[in-house]
Amino acid sequence: MACDIQPAPASLRAQNVQTIEVTAKKYEYSPAPIHVKRGTKIQLKITATDHDQGFSIATFPDGADSNASTGLVFASPEDCWQLKKGETTMVEFLAQTPGTYSFKCCHTCGLRHRGMQGQLVVEP
Repeated sequence: MACDIQPAPASLRAQNVQTIEVTAKKYEYSPAPIHVKRGTKIQLKITATDHDQGFSIATFPDGADSNASTGLVFASPEDCWQLKKGETTMVEFLAQTPGTYSFKCCHTCGLRHRGMQGQLVVEP
């Protein structure tokens, strides 16, 4: 009995994977900025250390034309990842287009919540 083996789609093939541990605590992410190389599959392991936080990142580089193709391709896209205190949340994506991508807290965390932000820099 013969079976046909289909190649995996490009997005599922083995790629370079870069795992980055990120902490979220009152009003800051660390490290920030985060630098990665274009074409790399990224796994952000984000842990909130003081209380619940959130994580939201743009899919297009800052200042990109609204007709541009998506620069970050997510394994499971979300508008806001909820970060529970003491738990690690995995955010996986392919860094497809060079540029700077802003991220921020999307879970109100206090008076300086709006200042809790950072940048992901995809280098060529």
